[in-house]
Amino acid sequence: MTSAKESQLASAVLMIKPVRFQSNPLTAPSNRFQGKNTSSPEQQQLDSVAEFDGLRRVLEENGVKVVQFDDTLEPHTPDSIFPNNWVSFHANGTVVLYPMEAPNRRTERRQDLIEQLVTDYHYQVRQIVDLSHRENEGHFLEGTGSLVLDRVNHIAYACLSSRTHLDALGEFAQRMDYKIVAFTAIDKEGAAIYHTNVLMNVGEKLVVVCAESIADKDQRVAVLESLKSTGHRVILLSFEQLEAFAGNMLELRSSSGERLIAMSQQALNSLDDAQLSIIEGNATVISAPIENIESSSGGSVRCMLAEIHLPAAD
Repeated sequence: MTSAKESQLASAVLMIKPVRFQSNPLTAPSNRFQGKNTSSPEQQQLDSVAEFDGLRRVLEENGVKVVQFDDTLEPHTPDSIFPNNWVSFHANGTVVLYPMEAPNRRTERRQDLIEQLVTDYHYQVRQIVDLSHRENEGHFLEGTGSLVLDRVNHIAYACLSSRTHLDALGEFAQRMDYKIVAFTAIDKEGAAIYHTNVLMNVGEKLVVVCAESIADKDQRVAVLESLKSTGHRVILLSFEQLEAFAGNMLELRSSSGERLIAMSQQALNSLDDAQLSIIEGNATVISAPIENIESSSGGSVRCMLAEIHLPAAD
């Protein structure tokens, strides 16, 4: 299918309201950001719903359309609040389904939700690119967690890890006509960073990236040169800001055409005055406190939002 011209910024997002949210033991080995919340699973669920509702409210108050679906009690999907890992939506009507590392995350993929986007919300789905067969080979690519997409220039930035494999990347690149910029990244303790969207976000004109996490100098230079070659202004994040999920922000567009940048309260608090001045000069900052979600599952605002770029039905 030919590529449709795609905006970098979506004005609608898919969110999944959790019903049995808790820190997922199957994802803990590769995610050093999770498991810091010591409250009971029942309390984690209660807190996550309150934080989910708060983020949704902030988005809607600022003109972002939120398509909300509720998770199901069975099968138990403790990370269902992060739909961006199993699906992405594209302006040519393509839906991509992704291979997931943790077996209890694979059941997050729900055909019924895609069908409801068509029947209830009047989006067009023209084809489904299903990469989930890669799970049989032990090859994973966890959506826009693994991929930070420059949708305008068809460049996918990808930090290789146990959740992001070259073979799956290659199939995505071929089937979606994307160029891949792959690299490896580590946190301040030297451990592999599990998802690319923890360390960087690409907006329309602005990029935030923790470049020092890309230990290999040649890879770091290649990433920064690619970002600058596409006309982006780059804000460099520190390891401390990465730990506060400042890399996990997402730029959106309001219904009135205004640029917005969504992030958690923790991420916002970690930014210095100079960084914040540049970001606020680019977009209206919107934030919500989601410390329970962040400390339980090691994901933040960007992970909770699957941007809907699908065309509207004729």
